[in-house]
Amino acid sequence: MSDSLPSQNPGGAAELDSFILNEVQLLLAEKRTAMSVMRTGIAIFALPLSVLSVLIATSRFYDVLNVMHLLVPLGVLNLALIVLGAYLILHALRRIRHYDRLIAEFKRKHSKLAELVD
Repeated sequence: MSDSLPSQNPGGAAELDSFILNEVQLLLAEKRTAMSVMRTGIAIFALPLSVLSVLIATSRFYDVLNVMHLLVPLGVLNLALIVLGAYLILHALRRIRHYDRLIAEFKRKHSKLAELVD
């Protein structure tokens, strides 16, 4: 049966190559997911800045002391969004670096893979 597949080596090198390639594809998919999380974190981080810029631009139309009961919860919510956005960005950056190290290790161990993955 193995004679009918000339590309396979008796030691199963083709299966190993396929397994390694699948591993790297999985790591690249995880890296894309981490980049999506980072994009989401950037969007969440930018939202409070937009809200604050609108509040500053329209500040002449209201008295801060009269709307303080609205501004305090809004400030707390903005702070929570900034913290969440920063967490998502930093977590995604750590994951991306981790996946890059794993891919580099695979490339170092398998020279054929280094030709395929830049």
